[in-house]
Amino acid sequence: MPAATPGTPSLLRAMNDRAALELLLTHGPLSRTRIGHLTGLSKPTASQLLARLEAAGLVVATGTDGGRPGPSAQLYAINPRAAYVGGLDVTPGRVLAAVADLTGTVIASHEVPYTEGAQAVDQVTEALGGAVKAAGLHRSDLHRVVIATPGAFDPHTGRLRYASHLPGWHSPTLLDDLAAALPMPVEYENDVNLAAVAEQRLGAARGHEDFVLLWNEEGLGAALVLGGRLHRGWTGGAGEVGFLPVPGRPLVRQVTRANSGGYQELAGVEGLPRLAAELGVEAPPGPAAAAADADAPGSPGTPDAPDAPSGPHSPEVAAAVALLAQAAATPAGPHLAFLQAYATALATGLASVVAVLDPEIVVLSGAAISAGGEPLRALLEAEVAELAPSRPRLVPGGVSERAVLHGALESALAATRDEVFDTSR
Repeated sequence: MPAATPGTPSLLRAMNDRAALELLLTHGPLSRTRIGHLTGLSKPTASQLLARLEAAGLVVATGTDGGRPGPSAQLYAINPRAAYVGGLDVTPGRVLAAVADLTGTVIASHEVPYTEGAQAVDQVTEALGGAVKAAGLHRSDLHRVVIATPGAFDPHTGRLRYASHLPGWHSPTLLDDLAAALPMPVEYENDVNLAAVAEQRLGAARGHEDFVLLWNEEGLGAALVLGGRLHRGWTGGAGEVGFLPVPGRPLVRQVTRANSGGYQELAGVEGLPRLAAELGVEAPPGPAAAAADADAPGSPGTPDAPDAPSGPHSPEVAAAVALLAQAAATPAGPHLAFLQAYATALATGLASVVAVLDPEIVVLSGAAISAGGEPLRALLEAEVAELAPSRPRLVPGGVSERAVLHGALESALAATRDEVFDTSR
């Protein structure tokens, strides 16, 4: 069908259709009268619009608004089966996939742990296939898939950069191999960027055009949102703040080969058990304590236990989370000193980001930062106020579970809705 000409009835119908669909996404089921009121359309025009969208399979009748005075009105809602999307969160330890319907409801997920020698294509197809099967669908039912990885695929070379720790993802033909294995459009995005997408659409950054998300789990990173849009940089590496040189650590040269930098070594999770031990903070009891003790000064270490469950995080992240959660629960004495030292380490790099970008807010995310709770947030905000020329509000992330995966799904949904909701085609 030829594209609609500006100002023609077909374009106006398409604009009204999109407005109504967005209202149904925002408000849930609505009556014809309510849709007419919210869009400014007359009752006959709203009726024609709903009939058109229902015939296109984009809306369905869902019941009536009984319980009010007067006759019950028919309610309409987005047809969740009109389209499905997939999202994947890739870490060195596992690939987690999920499927969502057009309304954004997650209907199934599947996790594939990393095994020695596993290839990226096999991991992706197994994880996505498991999620699709659990949803009662076929892979061909997915309109789009977004894959989150550490680092970023260079838009000029197609090679994954800034993530040498991700096994099986560095083949020069990887993107071509994945395209051949998957029957739907596939997009790739940095994991921390997608955590920011989740916060922008579902969490703490809703309504904010300029913000930074600071993330600390397996790696220390940031996402930069300027004018409401992700800023990725020339090679996709914007926000790789772990490579920043910072006071308090020797300069790290050949940083991409080392896969680390001064800020990562100063404030990354791997150094927190040692910092805690230096300040007299004992590791809490539990599975994470072994990892914390193994990293403490003078520890002989512990052998690997390949049959033990790894949990949602690596042992290093789990140890850091346990220490920070313990300190945040009783923020006094050595615990307060530990939180203060960690806040200072985080602020040392964050202040540079704030000085360059002047964001409205900084969203704090990732398991290690989140575990410090309000005590860590308040200390970090005070430190940034001392070190940076502007004073953005520091806010905890609002998407506490699977933020990266939710961001992947939201990114896939945004592109899919643009296609499916365009009734001018």
